[in-house]
Amino acid sequence: MLETIERGHGPVETRRYRTLGDLSGVPRSALWKAMNMIGMVESTRESDGKVSRETRFFIGSIGSGVADFARAVRSHWGVENDLHWALDVALREDDCRVRETQARENLAVLRHIAMSRLKNDSTKLGIKTKRLKAGWADAYLEKLLFEAPPTLRPTPPSGASNISRG
Repeated sequence: MLETIERGHGPVETRRYRTLGDLSGVPRSALWKAMNMIGMVESTRESDGKVSRETRFFIGSIGSGVADFARAVRSHWGVENDLHWALDVALREDDCRVRETQARENLAVLRHIAMSRLKNDSTKLGIKTKRLKAGWADAYLEKLLFEAPPTLRPTPPSGASNISRG
């Protein structure tokens, strides 16, 4: 068992991480052969004298080490929180009132594409400002839509000329 305590700007959260030992002897279908760990996180959150508890279970293929399991759980939520926060702040995802399932899914895909293009753009601006600039300047919008990000641009062969498109 591994226990962590986080004291942020208010609530105190205690997490207890546990994993089952070696699962190699446990019979399972071919679909689950790669899964070699089962983990549990018990979270206790204390805020303003109120205590809430939550238990979450995980199945994974990262091995049975409790420290690796704890790191994987925390890093997963960091990625999730960062993406959803950015989508809500920059693209106002939570304000969308579309209710039809297909339309919601289509808009989510478009938002993820837009977020990817904005994050990969080398302009030194925040995501929200880049979005606004794309709405104001057609040239910048064209750059976002049609130019490959710097990491994906093909490198010219050695000895290529320095002549630009002009």
